[in-house]
Amino acid sequence: MKFSVFLISLLLAKNSFSQNIELKEARFQAGDVPAWKEASFDDSSWKTVNSRVGNKEDFAQYDGAGWYRFRFTLPHSLRDNSVLKESLRVVLNKADDNETTYWNGVKIGSTKGWDKVRSYLVNANSPFIKWDAENVIAVRVEDFQGPGGLYGGIPFIAMADLIDLLQVRVDVRLNYARLIVTCNAPEQAVAGDLTVEVFSTEDKKRVKSYQQNFNLKFSQQLIIPIVKDLEGRNRVEATVREKLTGKTIKQSAIMPYLLTPKESKKPQINGAKIFGVRPGSPVLCRIAATGAAPMTFSADRLPKELKLDAKKGIISGVLKKKKKYKMTVKATNALGSASREFTIVVGELQALTPPMGWNSWNCWGLSVSEAKVKASAEALISKGLVNHGWSYINIDDGWQSESRRNGNISTNKKFENMKALGDWLHGEGLKFGIYSSPGERTCGGFLGSLGHEETDAKLYADWGIDYLKYDWCSYSKEAGDNTDLAAFQKPYLIMRDALAKQNRDIVYSLCQYGMGNVWEWGEQANGNCWRTTGDIEDSWESISGIGFSQTAQHKYAKPGRWNDPDMLSVGKVGWGENLRNSRLTCDEQYAHLSLWCLLNAPLLMGCDVSKLDEFTLNLLANDEVLAVNQDVLGIQAAPKIQTPAQQVWMKETEDGHAIGIFNTSEEDSVLTINWSELGFSKSKFSVRDLWRQKDLGIFDKSFSAFVPSHGAALIKATQK
Repeated sequence: MKFSVFLISLLLAKNSFSQNIELKEARFQAGDVPAWKEASFDDSSWKTVNSRVGNKEDFAQYDGAGWYRFRFTLPHSLRDNSVLKESLRVVLNKADDNETTYWNGVKIGSTKGWDKVRSYLVNANSPFIKWDAENVIAVRVEDFQGPGGLYGGIPFIAMADLIDLLQVRVDVRLNYARLIVTCNAPEQAVAGDLTVEVFSTEDKKRVKSYQQNFNLKFSQQLIIPIVKDLEGRNRVEATVREKLTGKTIKQSAIMPYLLTPKESKKPQINGAKIFGVRPGSPVLCRIAATGAAPMTFSADRLPKELKLDAKKGIISGVLKKKKKYKMTVKATNALGSASREFTIVVGELQALTPPMGWNSWNCWGLSVSEAKVKASAEALISKGLVNHGWSYINIDDGWQSESRRNGNISTNKKFENMKALGDWLHGEGLKFGIYSSPGERTCGGFLGSLGHEETDAKLYADWGIDYLKYDWCSYSKEAGDNTDLAAFQKPYLIMRDALAKQNRDIVYSLCQYGMGNVWEWGEQANGNCWRTTGDIEDSWESISGIGFSQTAQHKYAKPGRWNDPDMLSVGKVGWGENLRNSRLTCDEQYAHLSLWCLLNAPLLMGCDVSKLDEFTLNLLANDEVLAVNQDVLGIQAAPKIQTPAQQVWMKETEDGHAIGIFNTSEEDSVLTINWSELGFSKSKFSVRDLWRQKDLGIFDKSFSAFVPSHGAALIKATQK
């Protein structure tokens, strides 16, 4: 298991340079013309934009390419005052998604992928560089799906310094870390010293300390192993000092830590306590139970129309009468047994608790294949996530063929037989999801359902589809300039009617990014869940911006009708062939899952399940945390306290109140909430830590907890 935090001095050390040229202002134009890279191009008619943090708004509601042009004078004094004279450093900060940069028309670098710092080294003697004269840096940014552009700080230019020839990386893992220092100086060695300290963050005690001198030549590495001696949350703080100038790089990182206790080998039944199905539609649900194998399952008062697979715990069959069927399900192994009430509600609604499962997009993007989908499903079973209620396997964009066959949509060569895949998934008690668009094309350019809604809905039912993600995408071409409510609703009402005609329940997910306040009319379209935001990214900026903006939507959530703030950005992701660890810190991932459970969000992991590390598995397998999401009342959390440094969100559950305390500041803090601030009239509450699954005691009038920066405490409060 590995969590890597890349700490690169070249990208972070603005204070290391003797002089910087800040590129505070740019000219911006959406579109794509090759001549825009040339220094001689007249950009006087372009929009002037400020290069402050977060100018993604330049790309708001726009997909495609756009250009930034920076004009500046490059003084000789920049070079004269530098220790090194050979190289200029251009730091653009971040771009979303792909970027190519030109200096006076000459390409100096290109980086693919969003949320990466763009930093390029340029030979100071290059003929295209104009000293003591005006220069133009032109940046082409290619954006996909949502706001993009340059962001993350003011771009700048400076001479490279000695310390900038060192690459510093802290490789953080579950039980230890490594500090890696690499020399990138081709013609000279770089000398200095370093200090590494490990602290227990809650009591501020130093656990370990390391010191060492170094003298590194080109491509040489210094690796310092850092041992973690204590359980819990530890911080690594590293300082690397370059000897000649005395300039330093200071960085810190949190080592991954596990909060969810180890599973008992005795049986425990988990997951939703209720299941909804329409009369005559197939019933398929798997009893989620942990404990040592082998396990056997039974059910008292099981309707005669249903059957139970005693080895896998799969309940199946058809119920035609509208009714609540209450039963007791039981799991037994050699160490004992566990039982729990379970209700099947035959009526007009499905998804009586938010769907939980996996979606292919955040890991595989358009490179999804049948083999990858099946591997994810097999891993869901083999790694035990199915025993915690994770049950949906959803294929996102990229499965469709180039053209229809006899009017029917079909699969491309990466998928051999959708019905056979669905039958196999159902045989394991898993649900099967698919993706389409109401437009002619999907986001990835594949076939959509425009004009073929009933044909596609019937085919999905024949394949055994249980979930449809219906993505707006190219329907904007069909809608044109019409942005009234009826235009937003139209394509979703058409597919609603098509799905209603099928003798199969298909969870209907409206993916249209919150346009027209979809939470206000999603139920009218018979949506079971609806996206309330744009696409999520694996950054604190993204998950906090999305999660903490769900302030008005809670009143529209209820069983069978869920607000969807998009998928989980944990584990190995990549949106294509090249996967990497989520860029969220451990603290941010705990906050991410805590908030999504409070929001009653559909929980769809987007990682490669076959490569789950110990931390991510521990994160996704906490039954008390997941129970907040799957609570039968279906009440979504609402914000109770919102300040620049703290957010407190609360939801009522069947056995108390679930409360999330979030530290949105940059410093670890002890945060206190008064029960009266939450609207409680009583003053004494019993508190349980849901992540640690531990009773904390009875608290009178207030409760305090240590909460890491960008982290969360998730508790359940029960009145005493």
